[in-house]
Amino acid sequence: MRDPYTVLGVSKTASHDELKKAYRKLAKELHPDRNPGDTKLGERFKEVSAAYAIVGDEENRKKFDRGEIDANGNDRAPGFGAGGAGAGGAYGGGFRGARGPRREMFEEFGIGEDIFADLFGGGFRRGGAGGTGGFRARGADRKYALSVGFLDAARGGKRRINLPDGKALDVAIPPGIQDGQQIRLKGQGDPGNAGAGDGIIEISVEPHPFFERKGNDIHVELPISLREAVLGGKINAPTVDGMVTITVPKSASSGTTLRLKGKGVKPRGADAAGDQYVKLKVLLPKKPDPALEKLVEEWEDDTDVRAGFSVTT
Repeated sequence: MRDPYTVLGVSKTASHDELKKAYRKLAKELHPDRNPGDTKLGERFKEVSAAYAIVGDEENRKKFDRGEIDANGNDRAPGFGAGGAGAGGAYGGGFRGARGPRREMFEEFGIGEDIFADLFGGGFRRGGAGGTGGFRARGADRKYALSVGFLDAARGGKRRINLPDGKALDVAIPPGIQDGQQIRLKGQGDPGNAGAGDGIIEISVEPHPFFERKGNDIHVELPISLREAVLGGKINAPTVDGMVTITVPKSASSGTTLRLKGKGVKPRGADAAGDQYVKLKVLLPKKPDPALEKLVEEWEDDTDVRAGFSVTT
């Protein structure tokens, strides 16, 4: 993949807010729901989402800028060697050997092997009968970035990711997952002589063209015609689970908000789903309508629609 900053059209010194703003603007323009059937824009949308999963996350951005991960979010130097000297390298693996300066320091000060083993999780074993001969450590965890669609994050689903060793893995996306949350894959990290580490998948949720999530509630601004606003009636409205029929009250103004109970997000383990709030927006005809203009001219309405919108100096 290309450099994430280039993909998002921002400089490497851009602030997090600037990155987020650039991503949301591109994601809304390129979203498949707005461009059905356009495979070229669909691929561009995926590229933008993948780029933001790298530099839109503070920790991933630091690792990318330091050269620890590539533009696809994969480690450049996996295993215990990643990140150079230190306990476990850049991604927090195990202790780097049974002997050496650390072990010698403990022996020099007369600290017994039992204490040494306790400090490092019982990992050290003395060689010889009944021993394994060396320090036993669990493999380092590996981090991955995964961009998921807004609806998949809300409803749950499955996504396939390709691991650095060439294996493909189907990842279950739990319903209600939020941007920045993580999914742990047991045993999908680096190998170790005490067992493999885990795979840690950081989720980036793509914005939706018209849905917005606030907690477990969903908000959407829904256009209605002047006729529907004046006369009211039943219309179709989108929810994260599909289309439903709602009733527009007579004389509905722009800003009138309808609540759809239980039509929000229900994360795994939650007792109930959130709600959806539909904010109505009255749209006039795009072209001038002489009949409508004549009707309004003859319409007698003494309502002060701006009552209260005055200031004194």
